[in-house]
Amino acid sequence: MDVASIDAAITSRRSIRRFLPTPVAAATVEAILDVAARAPSGTNMQPWRGYATAGAAKNALCDAVQAAFDAREPGHGQEVQYYPDEFFEPYLARRRAVGWGLYGLLGIARGDAAKMQAQHRRNFQFFDAPVGLIFTIDRRLATGSWLDYGMFLENVMTAARGRGLDTCAQAAWSHYHNAIRPVLGLAEEETVVCGMALGHADPAAPENALVTSRAPSRDFMRFTGFSDQA
Repeated sequence: MDVASIDAAITSRRSIRRFLPTPVAAATVEAILDVAARAPSGTNMQPWRGYATAGAAKNALCDAVQAAFDAREPGHGQEVQYYPDEFFEPYLARRRAVGWGLYGLLGIARGDAAKMQAQHRRNFQFFDAPVGLIFTIDRRLATGSWLDYGMFLENVMTAARGRGLDTCAQAAWSHYHNAIRPVLGLAEEETVVCGMALGHADPAAPENALVTSRAPSRDFMRFTGFSDQA
């Protein structure tokens, strides 16, 4: 097994926020999803569902959600809460570092609500990616299936990197489930988990220069019982 290639696919994954228009073939998207579906899930339930869109189908989805965004119609909020009501440390500092790092690269000053709003709106055109993915889950499933889903989504992004493609996982789409539902024909039991942009990163885009830091394992894990510890 080529450890270096696996590590490179994982560590080179970043949230890309501007893509080139270069098309991605349906066969490539299907291959990525087939590999990702090897993710573990409790009793092999495989709780993931999804919609892969491109071309006119993607444009119709983006138009519907951007119209709801412009009308300030968030669809009664997320069906499942993603963030806490109040951020606290160390999570608040990490969140702020990403936000101001991105805005700094884009020349968006603190308090410039109009430019912040415009950048947030770009979520709903998949940051110009040629492929837009929407992932859903049956609302009758429990917390364990959501944990399984996270492993599947990570597999999607890693498999994409292995093929030289980039992604951006986007929780923002879940706020607009009411606008998404009629366009994609979601079943009543489907809850929108997130969207994901897929394509080739635009190397000239300043926002794509953002590289976030990660805490080392010694910051979040306790190691005990290892014979090689000092």
